[in-house]
Amino acid sequence: MELLQLHYFRKVAELEHMTKAARELRIAQPALSKTIARLEADLGVPLFDRQGRNIRLNSFGKAYLKKVETALMTLEDGRREVKDLAGMERGRIILATTSHKCFSDIIGSFISSNPDVKLQIIQASEKEKVQQLQSGDIDFCITFPPIKQTGIEGISFLTEKILLAVPHTHRFAKRSSIDLSEVADDPFIFIKQGNPFRDMTDEFCRKAGFTPNIVCEVDEHSAIIHFLRTGIGVAFLPETLMENTDISFHSMEIHRPVCQRTYQIAWLKNRYMSKVARKFRDFVVQSFNELPQRQN
Repeated sequence: MELLQLHYFRKVAELEHMTKAARELRIAQPALSKTIARLEADLGVPLFDRQGRNIRLNSFGKAYLKKVETALMTLEDGRREVKDLAGMERGRIILATTSHKCFSDIIGSFISSNPDVKLQIIQASEKEKVQQLQSGDIDFCITFPPIKQTGIEGISFLTEKILLAVPHTHRFAKRSSIDLSEVADDPFIFIKQGNPFRDMTDEFCRKAGFTPNIVCEVDEHSAIIHFLRTGIGVAFLPETLMENTDISFHSMEIHRPVCQRTYQIAWLKNRYMSKVARKFRDFVVQSFNELPQRQN
């Protein structure tokens, strides 16, 4: 059994398609097929069910894949640890986040004070972040709500208020705070379903005892701000977004129910964490701990 066989098997198992896997691995399909066949012969069982040109990972393959992923990640961690100990680690961090807008200042400060560190930021959904952590494709993710899955650890570093934003012409435009139930009959501008912010704000309305009258659904907060300016409805917006926004609407705190969200920086528990990765994690947590006005 060779290490290359394991890498090839993992890719075929991921795609369940020999041609696509060969293309991504940049090898000829017949060579890939022979490699998988040799691996199955060595194990003494088929790892895939084959029906014509289609292949599906079977129960043997699924069980073996778990061990292969663990083994490959352990070997990669060993390589990183040795390079780290030898002083060869130049500093590379891969961070996944749904949106980096409210963290850009902190990330920029870290990069400025650590110019030798290569920090790669990718955007991903909450589901993709978990998958990328588990596969070892990323070092950290910033997420809300905090991930609660076995094998993933995290530190909560920022709790921010979720505000209610209204047009300047709204009847409550001079208020500093509100009970959410007071706008139960108002038209709402919402983030589309499938976004964790939408799930959270749906829950806020449920706790306030009403189902929101949604007149507009959008993909991101910048679109919410655009429609707020038109005066078609009210909306939920995160506190941190207010700091860098040209306010052309009014926002107020929500007294009841408690409307806030907590961010977490998360990582895979048993994966080796390099010195520079630990430095980045501690920098993020410390930076936000120095902002007590945001804590609730």
